[in-house]
Amino acid sequence: MADAPFLLLSIRAEDEAADDEYRAMMQFTGLGERELLRVRLTDRPLGTVDLARLSGIVLGGGPYNVSDEPGAKSTIQRRVEAELADLLETVIEHDFPFLGCCYGVGTLGQAVGAVIDRSHSEPVGAVTVELSPAGRSDPLFVGLPGEFDAFGGHKEAASSLPSHVACLAASADCPVQAFRVGANVYATQFHPELDVAGVCTRIDVYKNHGYFAPETAESLKAAARQRDVRYPMRILRTFSQRYARSL
Repeated sequence: MADAPFLLLSIRAEDEAADDEYRAMMQFTGLGERELLRVRLTDRPLGTVDLARLSGIVLGGGPYNVSDEPGAKSTIQRRVEAELADLLETVIEHDFPFLGCCYGVGTLGQAVGAVIDRSHSEPVGAVTVELSPAGRSDPLFVGLPGEFDAFGGHKEAASSLPSHVACLAASADCPVQAFRVGANVYATQFHPELDVAGVCTRIDVYKNHGYFAPETAESLKAAARQRDVRYPMRILRTFSQRYARSL
């Protein structure tokens, strides 16, 4: 029997960032191109997604924010958000394996009624993530220390979660670094796919996107190289191993 592939949904219009994200996702999940399909939502509509033919879905991050002013959203962003809202309704209904990275907090959070705003933004770079009691016992975070460094950088975040959603992790400036809906639907505010090389690529690509002053790019990369980010990638491998299935 053939293995059911995973699906990576990308919202990165920039080729360098999109391709590096895909490379990192394959590297850290341990999946190949036939096992991790990619749809770049900035290039084409999502179309029909047959969950019965997939093992799981990963949503990558990017420059979109669900809390952007409606008038500031491009036609493509509005289309992408509508497609993701429809998909997430089905994912949540079926408790289908899903992992949203960074942008996933906004999209999944909005779908379950979380408060998504700009009260807890974090600058580009490494943050120390602390697992909650629920996070320490969660199967996706098994084997991770109670505290670990991860790379992030975001304008919006979840300020609060509904009572039926499990908060799995936090950082000093962001109360929700990861959460779970049901048993199999996850989002992380940090980027589990980012190592030092990856965050340096993102800094170069997005230095004019308002995350930081462009003249600080080299100092941000230097600071990133001083941090020991080794644990978040295990989440991706655990996700792929836990949910891989045959058709």
